[in-house]
Order: sequence, then C-alpha cells, then structure tokens
Amino acid sequence: MSDVVFRRARREDLGAIVALYEADYLHAGKEPSRADRTEAFEEIDGDPREMLIVAERAGRVIGTLQLTILRHLTYGGARVGLIEAVHVAESERSRGVGAAMMRFAIDEAKKRRCHRVQLTSNKARKDAHRFYERLGFVASHEGFKLYL
Repeated sequence: MSDVVFRRARREDLGAIVALYEADYLHAGKEPSRADRTEAFEEIDGDPREMLIVAERAGRVIGTLQLTILRHLTYGGARVGLIEAVHVAESERSRGVGAAMMRFAIDEAKKRRCHRVQLTSNKARKDAHRFYERLGFVASHEGFKLYL
C-alpha cells in the first residue's frame, strides 16, 4: 500500500471524486450540477471541521471519503468523527485501499481528539457492512432519514 497516497482533496479532484460517486449504482443519475459540486467543495474545504480525503495511486484518484468532526454535549462534550461517502474505484476493491483509507480517517479523528468514529451504510450494501465489521465497526444503532 506504500504506492497509495492519502491526502486532502483539491478542487481539481472534483471530477474524479464525482466519477467515483456516479459509478455507484445507488448514486447513478443523482449527482448535482457542476456548479453545485464546486460550491459544496468550497464550503467543505473552508470548514476546519470537514476533511474530504482522496486515495491516489500514480496520480489517479482511486478512492474518497468525507470526515466531519461533530461536537456533542454527551460524553463530557466529546468529539465524534462522522465518516461519509466512502467510495473506492471498482478496479481497486479487495486490494486494501478502502481499509487503508479508513485507517487514515480514523487516525485523523484521533488527532482531532474524537472519542469515536461512526458511519451509516445503506442497508443494501451487504459487502460494505462486512468490510466495516472487519475493521471493528459494530452495527449498534438503527439509522433513520427524512428527506426534505
């Protein structure tokens, strides 16, 4: 895995990141316009509580995820790292990229003094659930969404 670099995403990575999203059957055809993506990227990139991460091999973006640091009054005002939008190029799956990218995000959450990291995963993603469980995540809660 020494040939894969994990870093904060740059504006020029947007096309590759969105391509990873669009290659996913649950996201296909649902991505916003380029203007909306650019605005979202600028907002994420400018927020110190946010980190859009890419995995890069030989100059090519092969994975991405977003880490958001939340602060709660529970657990003595603890910080929580929320991991979202985890995607690895299909050609790179089962080669350790996703696990290494998750370790990078978990290490970043530790540096930011989080007491836990958490994520949600669509119920249809059975392979992803097994992946997260192998990393030590526990399916301890039921998630709910209300689209507005």
